[in-house]
Amino acid sequence: MKKIYYLKTCDTCRRILKDMDTSDYILQEIKTEPITVKQLDEIHSLTNNYEVLFSRRAKKYKQMDLKNQELTEKDFRQLILEEYTFLKRPVIVNNNEVYVGNTKKRVDKH
Repeated sequence: MKKIYYLKTCDTCRRILKDMDTSDYILQEIKTEPITVKQLDEIHSLTNNYEVLFSRRAKKYKQMDLKNQELTEKDFRQLILEEYTFLKRPVIVNNNEVYVGNTKKRVDKH
């Protein structure tokens, strides 16, 4: 499966998608089509870590004072499912590989 989870209002996502050939990918805009439990668990099976999928840059991270809490893998999973902004983006699934986040080094691996 080749899929990209992104947010259309995110400048970084737009820049990355513009710079790569997405014709072979299924695009899923996570605000209008939230990630499902099954999809998140499939991504997790490639990363073996929910924390790596979690964005600490989300405004709600600060609003909810999560930095002062001890979060578990279960917490990271639940927060991502409850609030789309907690999914670090873009998430690019290329068959059995996954690229999470926006660093140029990660994106250039395609």
